[in-house]
Amino acid sequence: MLLILPLLAVAQSVITGTIKDASTGLPVPSASVLVKGTSNGTATDFDGNYTLNNVPDGAVIVFSYIGYTTQEVAYTGQSTIDIALAENPC
Repeated sequence: MLLILPLLAVAQSVITGTIKDASTGLPVPSASVLVKGTSNGTATDFDGNYTLNNVPDGAVIVFSYIGYTTQEVAYTGQSTIDIALAENPC
């Protein structure tokens, strides 16, 4: 039992979700999902779905795609994070 406690302190989670265009509601394929400050990331599939593994507690998740405004979300234990990216007006 005491051997399990240190593993719980560094528990890492899996996050799933969908990234869509804020104005149309259509999925954004190949959008980037990254744990800020790391190389741990993934990209969305054709339907805008993603799965991000090994997310540590307290991490910041960065969602981005060319032509859209980047969003950052603090990870507080949620298992699903759905994002609507707004087009970048620049």
